[in-house]
Amino acid sequence: MTETPPSPESAPSAQWQRITKKVLRLILHQWLLIGIGVACVLAYFFPNVAKHGGVIRSEYSVLYGVIAIIFLISGLSIERRKLFLQLLNWRLHLTVQVTSFLFIPALIDRAVLAGYIFTACIPTTIASNVVMTRSAGGDDAAALVEVLIANIFAPFVTAAWTVTLIPRTPEFDSWRYGGGNLGSMYKNVFQQLGLSVLLPLFVGQLVRWTWPNQTAKVLAKTKLPKLGSVCMLLLVWTTFSSCFATGALQTLSAPSIIFVVLFNLALYIFLTGVCFIVSRPPKILISHPWVELVFTPLPPKETIAACFCGPAKSTALGIPLLYAMWAPLDLFVKAKTSVPVLLYTTEQICVAHFFVQIFRKWSAWIEKREGVQTARGDEAAPGPEMSEPPAGGPLDIERTRNT
Repeated sequence: MTETPPSPESAPSAQWQRITKKVLRLILHQWLLIGIGVACVLAYFFPNVAKHGGVIRSEYSVLYGVIAIIFLISGLSIERRKLFLQLLNWRLHLTVQVTSFLFIPALIDRAVLAGYIFTACIPTTIASNVVMTRSAGGDDAAALVEVLIANIFAPFVTAAWTVTLIPRTPEFDSWRYGGGNLGSMYKNVFQQLGLSVLLPLFVGQLVRWTWPNQTAKVLAKTKLPKLGSVCMLLLVWTTFSSCFATGALQTLSAPSIIFVVLFNLALYIFLTGVCFIVSRPPKILISHPWVELVFTPLPPKETIAACFCGPAKSTALGIPLLYAMWAPLDLFVKAKTSVPVLLYTTEQICVAHFFVQIFRKWSAWIEKREGVQTARGDEAAPGPEMSEPPAGGPLDIERTRNT
């Protein structure tokens, strides 16, 4: 039988259907970036809803509730053994913490705005690192450990480091002698860290230890880890709402905003490259035995965690710390000082979204090149080349094949 050729009327219709499907796939693939744009628009037109002290009381509902959900999911998803092993991974700690607290501040010119100096000194972000590392196929346990270490030490390191780097000129006296009440700030920071990070992480781990198989099934069926990306959009929303509510962004000139945006993009990409080179140094840099001991190449999954944690900065800890350090300053001045923090932390999420795809492909290429068994291979049934037969005899083997 010969097939009837499609009518001329149906050809344009089929072409439009293909185009529509491609557009929809593109939108679904970039839903996080679109969500960030929607969150910024809502924050601009309705800043009083999600600002600090606003309608939804975001200082509690978002900074406690939403972050708690992210770390509860992390506690449910991460194996206990993997978490403890990463606590002893000094090579990863050295890469991430030195980059975050020492290398980045060293890059910032002392004469730049006080807000940028402060941004350079705050720790890696709490929520997005774990979410992005997991999405890229990296070691989310490693990212989680680095987040905990950085945010526990940051309240002490950031304040002293920022004041040290502030220029010794009269125009910066207001920031160098802010006179804020750091005692109350420490209390608030550790209260938030305990309630929104440590407690939900402990609860999640407790549930996973008690019901490991049931927890794995629920995570697989409900796709619960994807909820972390939605939570990040809520963080972006509340951050920009507070900034628009004070008028800090609206009063900046267009050239200033363009400079800050472009500088942030270049800085984040550059720092990601630095973390990648430090994590996987070229052979020419580790030719000496003592250098190789310190700069032993990290596994691909830990490298991904380092590249997301090292360049990132935290709004959840940075903004409360900024307002506590410079409490006597006018609210408008503090809001303008927080602009570099707000823009950098938002832009890092946008850029990290693209790095997720890049690192996912890079990790697969490395595993293929080095002969590392992929996750799919780990889950596959053992083949006939096994040196020892599984316990239970032929009947169990046949049962396994049937399932």
